[in-house]
Amino acid sequence: MCGRFTQTASPAVIAQQFGVTVPPLFTARYNIAPSQPVAAIRIEPGTMTRQLVLLRWGLIPSWAKDPKIGNQCINAKAETVAEKPSFRAAFKTRRCLVIATGFYEWQVQGLRKQPMWIGLKSHRPLAFAGLWERWHPPEGADIESCTILTTEPNKLLQPIHNRMPVILAPSAYDQWLDPTVHDTENLKSLLRPYPSEDLMAYPVSTLVNNPRHDVPDCLEPVSV
Repeated sequence: MCGRFTQTASPAVIAQQFGVTVPPLFTARYNIAPSQPVAAIRIEPGTMTRQLVLLRWGLIPSWAKDPKIGNQCINAKAETVAEKPSFRAAFKTRRCLVIATGFYEWQVQGLRKQPMWIGLKSHRPLAFAGLWERWHPPEGADIESCTILTTEPNKLLQPIHNRMPVILAPSAYDQWLDPTVHDTENLKSLLRPYPSEDLMAYPVSTLVNNPRHDVPDCLEPVSV
């Protein structure tokens, strides 16, 4: 699964890499956790324009009776996303890019779990394949939420965890975002493990175990 990640790229870098306008109050995040707002790019409904929005992490299906179902929908398996009731409607037309600079996984080492940070060797931001949904509560404002797709681990991740988030190549952004693309097999062909040679991983402090710790120290390498 993908349960924590980072997004420390500047607004200027995000705007340049993804072709969007980034709000000036956009801030760096070092320990993003489920139920919190995450930066995502989608095609604005009714247009073909990319839009950067904040979505709640944990997808709430449109048919849900209780928003707490989002706590169980922070991730969607690439292998079954097109068929699962919670995700299949969003998979057809509401796909997004969740912006990150890396993610955390916990590696079992004897009797303890060591947090590891994984990101691009280039230190550039990356895009997780995501889905978004709009939920209409009986009372109050609509909630827009999202999930992050996961797949089998690549060789770098295999010793760390049995899943990894789907990181999309820039060449796949347009196809993934386009709400008029409905070919399930072509879309699922994009959802594969990212090349190991482009990623790096290192151990970090157990500070990240607590989502209240959202500080640069979370990213500092440690000796194990």
